[in-house]
Amino acid sequence: MAKTFSKDDVASHSKTDSLWVVIDEDVYDLTKFQDEHPGGKKILQRVAGKDASKQFWKYHNEGILKKFQGRLQVGSLNTKKVIAQPAPAPAKEAAPKPPKPAPKTTAPPKEESEPQEPFGDLIPFADPSWYQGYHSPYFNETHAALRAEVRQWVESEIEPYVTEWDEAKQVPDRIYKQMGERGYLAGLLGGKFPVNLTPHRVQAVPPEQWDLFHEMLVTDEISRVGSGGFVWNLIGGFGIGGPPLLRHGKKALVERIMPGILAGDKRICLAITEPDAGSDVANLTCEAKLSEDGKHYIVNGEKKWITNGVWADYFTTAVRTGKPGMNGISVLLIERESGGVSTRRMDCQGVWSSGTTYITFEDVKVPVENLIGKENQGFKVIMTNFNHERVGIIIQSLRFARVCYEESMKYAHKRRTFGKKLIDHPVIRMKLAHMARQIEASYNWMENVIYQCQCMEETEAMLKLGGAIAGLKAQATTTFEFCAREASQIFGGLSYSRGGQGGKIERLYRDVRAYAIPGGSEEIMLDLSMRQSLRVHQMFGMKL
Repeated sequence: MAKTFSKDDVASHSKTDSLWVVIDEDVYDLTKFQDEHPGGKKILQRVAGKDASKQFWKYHNEGILKKFQGRLQVGSLNTKKVIAQPAPAPAKEAAPKPPKPAPKTTAPPKEESEPQEPFGDLIPFADPSWYQGYHSPYFNETHAALRAEVRQWVESEIEPYVTEWDEAKQVPDRIYKQMGERGYLAGLLGGKFPVNLTPHRVQAVPPEQWDLFHEMLVTDEISRVGSGGFVWNLIGGFGIGGPPLLRHGKKALVERIMPGILAGDKRICLAITEPDAGSDVANLTCEAKLSEDGKHYIVNGEKKWITNGVWADYFTTAVRTGKPGMNGISVLLIERESGGVSTRRMDCQGVWSSGTTYITFEDVKVPVENLIGKENQGFKVIMTNFNHERVGIIIQSLRFARVCYEESMKYAHKRRTFGKKLIDHPVIRMKLAHMARQIEASYNWMENVIYQCQCMEETEAMLKLGGAIAGLKAQATTTFEFCAREASQIFGGLSYSRGGQGGKIERLYRDVRAYAIPGGSEEIMLDLSMRQSLRVHQMFGMKL
C-alpha cells in the first residue's frame, strides 16, 4: 500500500539534504535529483517542503511526470482521494510484461454482448465510448485485452520519451524491434495474421481471432502519445509499403523478404510520390527498362516525401514500364543493397521523427522476380493499397483529435483565469463541446467503415468503400485540424512554445498538414468521394 504523509510531514523536508515537494497531491523526494534538474538546484530549493504543482505545470508536461514518477515518488498526501476503478490498468511500476493472454476460444462474440469494463481515466469523450462502459457491437474481450497490453507498453516504454525522440528526429531501433517481437507489425497488414511468415504472436489475441478492429486498436493506442512523427516512424512506411508486397508479390519473394520485416529487423517503405507527381499517380515518370537479357529492370528517377525512406532496406516503388498514363505503370520491390539508391532526409514542418526522404535511383538493377503484380498493371495495386493507407490516416487523425481534446479538458480543470477555472467559462465548454461532437461523429463513421471492410471481400470493399473512405479521410483530417486549433486557443501561449505543458498541442499542430495532404489531399478526397460513390451507385440501379 502506498505511503501517505501530512502536509506537515512534507514541510519538515525543506532542506537541501532532504528535499521533498508535492505535485498534484503526490509526494516526491528530490534530494538526489537536484543535480539532474535542468533548471538548476535553486528552483527546487525555493519550493522545498511545499506544493510545487503550479510551478511544475508551468514548465513541464505529463510525459515528464511519468518519466520520473517511478523513481522519485515516495507517496501521496493523506488528503488525496483514491478513486476506485472497476478495471484498473496494470501498475506502471511493474515490468513492461504484457498481460496474460485471453482464453483461446474460437467462439464468436455474442451478438448482444455485454459492455466491457470501464478503462482509462473516464474523461467524457477522451476515449471511445466502449472504453467507458457503453455497449458496442464491434468489440469483445480480446479487444479489451489487446488495448490493456498496448497501453501498458506505451505508457512504460514510450510516452515518457516521445518529446526527446521527436526533437532528435529519431526513435530508437529497439522500439521498432519490439513492435516485431510483440507481433504488432504482423497484425498491421490489413488482413489475416500471417502465421506462416513470423513466429511472433500478439500475446492478448490468438492469431485466428485477429481482425481489423484489433489492427485499429494497435494504431489508435500508439497514437495516444500525440506524435505523428513517432507513429509514422514505427508504421508509416511499413503500413503502406508492406501490404502490396504481401498481397501481390510472388511467393518466393514474399517468403524471402517479409520475415525479416515482421521481426522488426528490416524496414520497408512505399515510394510513389515524385517532385512533379503526387496525387496524380498516373503521370509519374520514374522509369524502369528491361535489360537486354530480360533478367533485370534498370530503374532511373526520383521520389520525394517518402516516409521512412532514409533508413528503409526495401522500397515498394511505382515505376513507368510502358506507355504514358495509368496503363504503363508497374510496381517493383527495390532493395537498397542492389546499389544505385541514394537517400537524404528532408526537413519538413511536422512529423519530425518519421524520416521523410528524397530518393534518387541511378541505374538500379532490379531482378524481374521483384515485380509486384503484373507488368503495366501496377496502377490497380496502388489504388487498392490507398484504402488501407487512408484508413490508417483516419485512425491516427481521430486519436490525435482526442488527444487535443483530452489535454484541453485536463488543462481547463487546472488553469484559473478571472478568478475561476477555465472549465467554468461557458466559452471554453463550448469549444470542448464542438471538439467532442466532431470526434464522436467521425469515430462512429470510422467504426462502420472498418466493419464493412471486415465483412466484404477485397474487390467488393475496394469498389463500394473507396468513396466513403476518401470522404472520411477528409472528415478525419479536418476534425484533427479543428481540434488542434481549438486546443491551441485554450492553452494560449503554452501551445506556442515547444515542450512544457502545451508541448503535445504544439507538436500536433505542426503535424496537421502531414495528415491533410498525404494519401490524397482533402480537396481531392472530397471530389473522389462523390465521383466514385455516384459511379458505384449507378451500377446498383440508382434512380435520379
